[in-house]
Amino acid sequence: MEYKEHLRRLAMHDNTLVGSLTAEETPRASALDGRTTALVRVAATIALDAASASFQHAVASALDAGATQDEIVATLEAVTPVTGTSRVVASASKIALALGYDVQEALEELDP
Repeated sequence: MEYKEHLRRLAMHDNTLVGSLTAEETPRASALDGRTTALVRVAATIALDAASASFQHAVASALDAGATQDEIVATLEAVTPVTGTSRVVASASKIALALGYDVQEALEELDP
């Protein structure tokens, strides 16, 4: 389906298309691969300043889709001009915990 048809159907709130987009998996007709879709979802999670559980889910999905830890951190950095530094700073600890790294604990270890 071409982009104009997608936009038209979205603007009309086409239930079939919208329903397929709200499914957890990547829509079959998507122009994005699963890894890219998962990274975009990480970016959206950052932009929304979602709860920690949402970060856990988005990061786990990205890793499952083949994204690397470095790509997930790069996604955090890439949204900075759009979301602002305060949102990125607030999200950094949530991303870190989702990756199994406790930034706060690491900072406390550095503090004598």
